[in-house]
Amino acid sequence: MTHQIQVRDLQLSNEAPFVLIAGPDSLESEEHALFMARSIKDICSRLGIGYIFKASYDKANRTSIGSFRGLGIEDGLRIFARIQSELGVPVTTDVHSPEEAKRIGSVVDLIQVPALLSRQTDLIVASATYGKAVNIKKGQFIAPHDMQHVLKK
Repeated sequence: MTHQIQVRDLQLSNEAPFVLIAGPDSLESEEHALFMARSIKDICSRLGIGYIFKASYDKANRTSIGSFRGLGIEDGLRIFARIQSELGVPVTTDVHSPEEAKRIGSVVDLIQVPALLSRQTDLIVASATYGKAVNIKKGQFIAPHDMQHVLKK
C-alpha cells in the first residue's frame, strides 16, 4: 500500500516525482537563508524538481556546549514565514519538544522530528496536532518493523 502525503502543492510518496528537501544546516542569518532558498528554488525550477526548504532554528544536538546552535525560534519563525511568502516555497524544520511543536506547527508546512527523538511520544503527538505532515526520521536504534509503533502514535 502506497501512502501519499500532501505538503502544500507537492505530493510526496514512493510513486510521486522526486522532491528535494534542502537548505543550510542551521539558520545563520536571514540574508543567508533567503539566498540559499532562492538559489535552490531556481535550480529545482530549472530541473523540474519539487522543493521544500529545510534549516534548523536550533541545533539542540551539538557535541560541544559552545557550538553554534542557530538563531533561535523567534527569528526562525520570522525567517520561515518570509521564505514562504516571498518565494512561495514550503518550509520544514526539526522540533525538539512539544512546546516547540506547538509554535512551529502554526508556521511550517512539514514538521520534522529528529532521529534521536523519534520515539518521544509527547513530541510526536504534539507535532501531529496541526493536521500537517510530520516527517519522523528513523533512528538507527529502531528496527524498521518497529517504526509501525511510532506511526501509531
